[in-house]
Amino acid sequence: MIKSTLVCTTILFCVSAFSEGNNVVTPADNGKPLVNPQMGWKLNFYSNVLSNYGSKLAPSDTLDDFPGLACIYLRLPWAYIEPEEGKFDWSVVDAPAQRWIDKGLQVAFRFSVSESWMRYATPKWVADAGAKGYNFTVGKGVDEGGPFWEPDYADPVFLEKHGHFVAAAAARYDGNPNVAFVDVGSFGVWGEGHTFASTQLKYSADVVKKHIDLYTKYFTKTLLAANDDFSFQGDESIQYALEKGLTLRDDSILVQPPPDSYFHAAMAQQFWPKLPVILEHEHYQGSIARGAWNRDLFMQAIEDYHASYMCIHWFPHEFLEKERELIDRVNKRLGYRLQLREAAWPNCAKLSEGIRFESKWANAGVAPCYPGGFVTFTLKDAQGGIVAVFVNESFDVRGLSVMPPGETAVQSTASSNHFAPNMPAGKFNVFVSVGQRDGTPKIALPLDNEDGHRRYLLGAIEIAP
Repeated sequence: MIKSTLVCTTILFCVSAFSEGNNVVTPADNGKPLVNPQMGWKLNFYSNVLSNYGSKLAPSDTLDDFPGLACIYLRLPWAYIEPEEGKFDWSVVDAPAQRWIDKGLQVAFRFSVSESWMRYATPKWVADAGAKGYNFTVGKGVDEGGPFWEPDYADPVFLEKHGHFVAAAAARYDGNPNVAFVDVGSFGVWGEGHTFASTQLKYSADVVKKHIDLYTKYFTKTLLAANDDFSFQGDESIQYALEKGLTLRDDSILVQPPPDSYFHAAMAQQFWPKLPVILEHEHYQGSIARGAWNRDLFMQAIEDYHASYMCIHWFPHEFLEKERELIDRVNKRLGYRLQLREAAWPNCAKLSEGIRFESKWANAGVAPCYPGGFVTFTLKDAQGGIVAVFVNESFDVRGLSVMPPGETAVQSTASSNHFAPNMPAGKFNVFVSVGQRDGTPKIALPLDNEDGHRRYLLGAIEIAP
């Protein structure tokens, strides 16, 4: 009799609750930085030179206090990895990479073949094997007595040897979930797609295409990036990169004072609707010294390129100390930022009738949510156990519109769901998340009350038999 009375009481409560309507919540964006797939700040751990910049950190210092840090960028000459032909030493990248992989972050790579500070960024054994190249002096160009050597980027011996290296890199990193992207870094001084600070030689777009083909041959899963300065060898090289599925990166934003703060934002318009665009600001102190550092233009570059990644091109603790306000501004626009504007569900639902969830969403970032994701409502009991998961597979957040600053486009969605046959009655907490079709959360949201797994508490519901 007691059990029957309790059930009756629950049913009566449910009927009363339905007459009162739904739970409706309108959570505010909490303003916190988000670490999400295919976006965020990335740190130049190595900036070609081994002593710059993150490499100065203590091994235990993983920059846990840097808001929005998502990726560690390892930019190194090929010669450090393959000092002898066919003998690879990956230790220079594995140790720092694992420090951040252990923290759930990703890594990215560029392997350069020409530097303005070391003679053989391409291993010397490549030249000894007959690859053609040129001595150069920075600022002078090709110079028979120059201290540095740059390969002929069209030379078949060089392309063959570098192809073997790229194959070895792809065996380690292609499809590796810990790797965010890999640059096509085999053309140009510093891997930047130009020869201004090296031989000053011009090549055809067809040569650049060969380098793109070299990487796309072996990297078939991981995102590849083409440098905007490939265009100095012909604009068709950029179009070819886009056709081959590469994204765009632009190095050294704010390298010059206004109005020449950056050059290729128009080029990015082909890429950002489909792929995450990567920016790197100029060496911080150098930019300040030249009078080029302008915080408003920094933000404008992010807007104009619809950037998803921004590189920390300086010693990170100093940059954080001096530019915390700018970093906070960037974190509210860089990449995507999914906002739950409203969620509604019944105060009470009957097991026999199922449940309906309604929600409204907006993207407050400058770029689409490239990985996409599906809105999920999860019910948990008082002990935190998951008792029900409802995924709205008809709505992919990838489709949320990107809007100018201060403007948003809100999209509504709803789903009606049946309860599982073994669903218990009771009172449960309601959580929202965005992630995979199976309900696994993947996208961090700017909401409070997270459960530690990217689910966010919204309220409660009574489920009646």
